[in-house]
Amino acid sequence: MTFEKQFAKIMSRKVNGVRGVNCTCLRLIIVMCVFVMSGVKGDAVEVIELGSNWSISNQNGSLTVAKQTLPSGIYSAFYPGQLLESYNDVNLRWLAYDNWTYTNSFPFDVDHFKQVRSFTLTFHGIDTIAEIRLNHQLLGRTDNMFVRYSYDVTKILQDENLLEVEITSPVWSALAKAEVLRNQSVSVPPACPPARYHGECHMNMLRKMQASFAWDWGPAAPSMGIWKSVQLEMYEVALLRDVDVDVSRNETHWNMHITCYLDVAGKESFYAQLIFYAVELLEQPVVIDTYSTQPISYLSPVIVFDQAVPIADVVPWWPNGYGDQKLYPLHFTLNAWLGNDGPKVRSKTKSQKSIRVGFRTLELIERPAPDGQGNTFLFRVNGIEIFMKGSNYIPSNILPENQTSNQIAYLLESAKEAHMNMLRVWGGGVYESDYFYDLADRLGILIWQDMMFACAMYPVTPDFLSSVREEVRQNAKRLSHHPSVAIFVGNNENEVALVQDWYQTITQLDRFKEEYRELYLGSILHELKIVSHSSRPSPLVSSPSNGKASEKDNYISENPQDNHNGDVHFYDYMKDAWDPGIYPRPRFTSEYGFQSLPGSKAWDRVLNEDDKLSELISHRQHHPLAMLPITTQVHRHLPLPLPENEDYEEALIYFSQISQAMATKVETELYRSLRDTNHNTMGALYWQLNDVWVAPSWSGIDVYGNWKLLHYWARDFLAPTVIVALYDKPTGSLNISLICDEPNINTDDLNVVEHIHLWSQLLPRESRTWASTLRPNGVQYDKVIQLKDLLKGEFNERNAYVEYQLRRKEELISRTYFFPSNIAAAVGITDPQLEFEITSKTCHQTNIGTRNSVSLTIEVKHPAVFVYVELQLPYRYKLSENGYMQTTPVHVIHAVVETSSCIRLWRKSYFNIWTVNEFMT
Repeated sequence: MTFEKQFAKIMSRKVNGVRGVNCTCLRLIIVMCVFVMSGVKGDAVEVIELGSNWSISNQNGSLTVAKQTLPSGIYSAFYPGQLLESYNDVNLRWLAYDNWTYTNSFPFDVDHFKQVRSFTLTFHGIDTIAEIRLNHQLLGRTDNMFVRYSYDVTKILQDENLLEVEITSPVWSALAKAEVLRNQSVSVPPACPPARYHGECHMNMLRKMQASFAWDWGPAAPSMGIWKSVQLEMYEVALLRDVDVDVSRNETHWNMHITCYLDVAGKESFYAQLIFYAVELLEQPVVIDTYSTQPISYLSPVIVFDQAVPIADVVPWWPNGYGDQKLYPLHFTLNAWLGNDGPKVRSKTKSQKSIRVGFRTLELIERPAPDGQGNTFLFRVNGIEIFMKGSNYIPSNILPENQTSNQIAYLLESAKEAHMNMLRVWGGGVYESDYFYDLADRLGILIWQDMMFACAMYPVTPDFLSSVREEVRQNAKRLSHHPSVAIFVGNNENEVALVQDWYQTITQLDRFKEEYRELYLGSILHELKIVSHSSRPSPLVSSPSNGKASEKDNYISENPQDNHNGDVHFYDYMKDAWDPGIYPRPRFTSEYGFQSLPGSKAWDRVLNEDDKLSELISHRQHHPLAMLPITTQVHRHLPLPLPENEDYEEALIYFSQISQAMATKVETELYRSLRDTNHNTMGALYWQLNDVWVAPSWSGIDVYGNWKLLHYWARDFLAPTVIVALYDKPTGSLNISLICDEPNINTDDLNVVEHIHLWSQLLPRESRTWASTLRPNGVQYDKVIQLKDLLKGEFNERNAYVEYQLRRKEELISRTYFFPSNIAAAVGITDPQLEFEITSKTCHQTNIGTRNSVSLTIEVKHPAVFVYVELQLPYRYKLSENGYMQTTPVHVIHAVVETSSCIRLWRKSYFNIWTVNEFMT
């Protein structure tokens, strides 16, 4: 919106029924007046979106689809919504083996725009290897889906224009690049993924979403397309592309170190004036007119300046759970022209950029650790040491053009609802959209930002490195101003893969080490220095790594998984995952997790009539160990029927979710409880938040947005204040800890309640209570209880279990359970005789659809173990709780179901309810 339009809009507002302006609007008017009165002429840069009327054809012209809009990809264009069905990850693969051309014919009034000096055609995202022609003239070639490409088309535009984007198969392109290196006796492993992935080879040859060639959690969908916008930009000499704001603080002021990055046309120095306003921070706009007489070099088109704001005038930005997420709007207007006489009256010299910033300090503290070995690894925000709790985020859709704001918002809001304060954007996906980071800013979710390199060695040819440097430059400039972006990291698992010889690199280890350092130290980290911030830690080279301790090893350590330094990734599927003793005691865990299956209704939505569920599960299980990690854990604790039993698949789905939730709960609680020990563990980000299809995976939320048990339980075990009961097998004792993330909390009237239950009876059989307290922003190590002192008399390890509650008088703050034996061997579990009724229902409209609210009253006559409720309708829904222990005769849960219109008649058949009991009787 131009200043003139903004001015008219503000003046048309009514305040208390009277046409006028409020204080903030008055400031904006002043800013506009300053701009108008500055005497600098010019008109706004104009941008035409080329987002519609595209056609797509394959190489021989046998297939064509017309009237396409952007963003677009070949899977979504030719088979919309069908990739996730049945075996279509294989059945539709032929799309990726062909070459495809996107064509757009558009008129342009050349005469009307004859005064415009520069016309630039900008592609914000092409996936991936493409040749671009306008009116049959080659504009250029693309090789990186993460890079913005701009072309000068000033002399090519006509009244009628033909734009062609010819995209080459990524499968054959990757193979061709690998063959070139192979002919030079150069290998860049891994050549191909494990056979179980049903994937494609040589993903690391392309700067494309690495997971699109398949991963252990997702299908191969090596799409092609134009996944971001295409714009025709008309301007005189330069436009404002990105703004970075580095916020720092001293005793009296916050300082904004502001860098404005300009895109230029041509190779001439130019003049400029920048007007900056922050209506909530500054009474007057800031006019940077140094360059109205002193030209800017086209070789370094940036404008840099500082602006201080008194501390008293600023509300700081905090992560989720620690305070408000106050964001301040900043607006920049650039006027850029050639010649010292100033711009012509109607020349298109003015471009604008608006961002929001949060004022916060953020440090990565790596000081000598309390145990005397290595360093701590913890984040301190606004002077407060914060335990980072959250998950890992993969792309919200395996087809990047299909990511939607609604889907992203749902996932990030679900993370906030589960009390997460950090998400790791994993390095095998994409640099997420502006909307993603804007929303993370608003929700207070810190982002651990991997660069897009994962689980591979990479080539270091000049062309590849040049493309990577541009990729890093562009994305770092775009993302750096966000207060949510906590740290940049060069890659996912590539250091540990190299050191541990995942891909048989040992035979040329020196060569691979040299290439590793050339890529990450010489290229990626070098470019990240452009946006280094005083309020953001220096980038890490890899995850996992030993943090600053890696420096002495020149960033390739003998053991990047050292528990005494940096961050670790931990997976062990063969040991008992419900036993806290199997887990490491690290400084920070940025990846860990267990697989489960999505719910039965999710499978129903992708099965064809002739499909067998067991075979589809097997096909989509990409873990190299197949189902063994899941079944091994389930068999340890739950009564899984034999595979030939009729209810095997139903039980496997249900039990896998219990097993995943419990294992992740135990591991996360252990890490949280180690905060104030000598281990000083200060982060737990489990793998993974979300899913891209219906398949066995590590996710806590399925592809349809429905929470698995893991996410319901995460809402409890990641709560700000929790009670934890962890069994220590060597001493035979329960360690009771009270964990509190809140810096300020009422510690009055707190009690711990211990209930001993018999599996055969409702309500506790024996109880005791003791007074306790909390340690603000820390852990209160409350009691150590010998199991033999707890389970005696009528209680033993097989007939009893224990419940712990943290209460403030009658208020339940947190609860947890300890199960002394595996549940499959428990004595006394019987049919709970569960019955339920739908006892209330309402419906109302929201800005995104219709929300149905339903209450279920569930009655039992005996304890019901891990009550699991699943909606049998194809809608997204949330429950007030799920997978809970029902030890009272009556319990009510609430469901919120998103639909397109109200459901007037609710039937009991719309819900399935399972308990472990039914598989034991």
